[in-house]
Amino acid sequence: MAMQRITEHFEASIEAKRAAKEALPPAVLDAAQKMVSCLQAGGKILTCGNGGSAGDAQHFSSELLNRYERDRPPLAAVALTTDSSTLTSIANDFSYEEVFSKQVFALGKPGDILLAVSTSGNSPNVVAAIHEAHKQGMIVVAMTGKDGGAMAGLYQGDDVEIRVPSQVTARIQEVHLVVIHALCDHIDETLYPKV
Repeated sequence: MAMQRITEHFEASIEAKRAAKEALPPAVLDAAQKMVSCLQAGGKILTCGNGGSAGDAQHFSSELLNRYERDRPPLAAVALTTDSSTLTSIANDFSYEEVFSKQVFALGKPGDILLAVSTSGNSPNVVAAIHEAHKQGMIVVAMTGKDGGAMAGLYQGDDVEIRVPSQVTARIQEVHLVVIHALCDHIDETLYPKV
């Protein structure tokens, strides 16, 4: 029984990735090209999310700041999830809903990108960050799932939504990781192609 459950996890993940492979590549490419243009123009990518999505936001940021699969100069990315003093002071003095939006207000500039990660699309602090990003003239790249949640009604202009066609949080997170790697690969391949 235990072995069957483990096998079923692999099968469910494979099926989620197959569905995502059919639905997501155009949006992933659009997002990746916008990220390349942002970085080429001297901009930066701010990332945010909660829980596992915070881990995804940090993963993406670290791949840009350090390296993905090849040595190249560091690229400008900031995970808004990592400064515990900032997060706790904003949550304590104002509200947890503002922990990302205040940082976007301080750090975001026109032409920068906010990578907003939420499996449900309903995280109030990520929603608030999107509102602030738009005020700052930033582009939003959203990674969501399910029905897109509250975030689905917020996009404008050049924003890109990458919505995983799944209702299961674990499957959405697994596909988000593939998307992160695809974004990083395109950025590296475009900015620093192998010779």
